[in-house]
Amino acid sequence: MTKMLKAVLQKKLEMSELENLCSSFDIIGSIAIIKIPETLASKKKLIAATLIDQIKSVKSVFCQVSGVEGDFRLRKLVLLSGENTTITQYREHGCVFKVDVMNTYFSPRLSTERLRISKLIGPDEVIVNMFAGVGTFSIIISHNNKSAKIYSIDSNPIAYDLCKENIQINNVVGNVFPILGDANLEISEKLRGIANRVLMPLPERARDFVDVAISSLANNKGIVHYFAHVGADNKKIALKEGLKDTSETFSKFNHKIENVRIVREVGPRFYQVVSDVEII
Repeated sequence: MTKMLKAVLQKKLEMSELENLCSSFDIIGSIAIIKIPETLASKKKLIAATLIDQIKSVKSVFCQVSGVEGDFRLRKLVLLSGENTTITQYREHGCVFKVDVMNTYFSPRLSTERLRISKLIGPDEVIVNMFAGVGTFSIIISHNNKSAKIYSIDSNPIAYDLCKENIQINNVVGNVFPILGDANLEISEKLRGIANRVLMPLPERARDFVDVAISSLANNKGIVHYFAHVGADNKKIALKEGLKDTSETFSKFNHKIENVRIVREVGPRFYQVVSDVEII
């Protein structure tokens, strides 16, 4: 995306302006989301119009004006050019998702991780997805493993409604079960001791939910995919910090860390990592 962005704008901006432009942007269906520094505020409309002109799939360009915030992990977006809608259709790994980029959390940058985890699922597994959003992890797992049952929990009513729609769109009714509510309460009241595997794709707060995640495992044994954020100067150090964080987080449980990997860089010297942890 970095090369694409600079390529389409190289005839419209000065070299110094290109250097100040944010290094990447997201395309989610027909919507492009970009961060634009204040030094380029006067060029926002030009940048947006150029993206729409040069990237045929893009119908709307939004500027991200806040970080991911609040319990629902939402970001503030301002329309710069194109159609005034935050709802789009996004395709990934043979599935189609209806997404609201303003009112639900969604990142196309987890695409590789969603496919990786889906390929780890064995026959007839029961999975609890604690922070499911619009259902991407859950539905991709079901698409690749028809015998799996996935309980897909989210506390955001808009994400829950879109998850229900996406289950219908992708013909996984009866395999993915959407649940609206707080993961702590829903597992404690309905899902204790049922799962072979738990997904925890909430790096900001996953550590706080480890006890209840493990309580959802049958006989308190199984696999937990634990996401975290770590600060580090490079990827090699980030992996070490991810291993350390995971070891501390699961220290009171009999466990084995099977794998630690970097999902993505989320900021300067700041990484998202995932650990595959076997509770034994």
